[in-house]
Amino acid sequence: QVQLVESGGGSVQAGGSLKLSCTASGYGYSRYCMGWFRQAPGKQREGVAYIDAWSRTTYEDSVKGQFTISRDNAKNTLALQMNDLKPEDTAMYYCAASRTCASRWNDARGFGYWGQGTQVTVSS
Repeated sequence: QVQLVESGGGSVQAGGSLKLSCTASGYGYSRYCMGWFRQAPGKQREGVAYIDAWSRTTYEDSVKGQFTISRDNAKNTLALQMNDLKPEDTAMYYCAASRTCASRWNDARGFGYWGQGTQVTVSS
């Protein structure tokens, strides 16, 4: 199993940038597919970005060109660079890991390991 811890959240003005980090502990990190999810109050948790074991990436349409997901397998870390932030990006952001790497990358049910979340608040 792996344990995941997110960091890097905070409050930022619209148009600003944040970089979220996720540190994984445990064995076999490089074999996991990783994702960033977010959940705003009263809304469903949604997939934001995904990266597989070969560093191939997938993004939710609304953040394409705005967010960049990356991983450093040597350091057991995952990152989400978020640029040009908008108020609608406000949410709790979660790092998640999947061993199955299913085609439905943005389905939270396919991820067995989750971090505690880090809050991102974007003000106008």
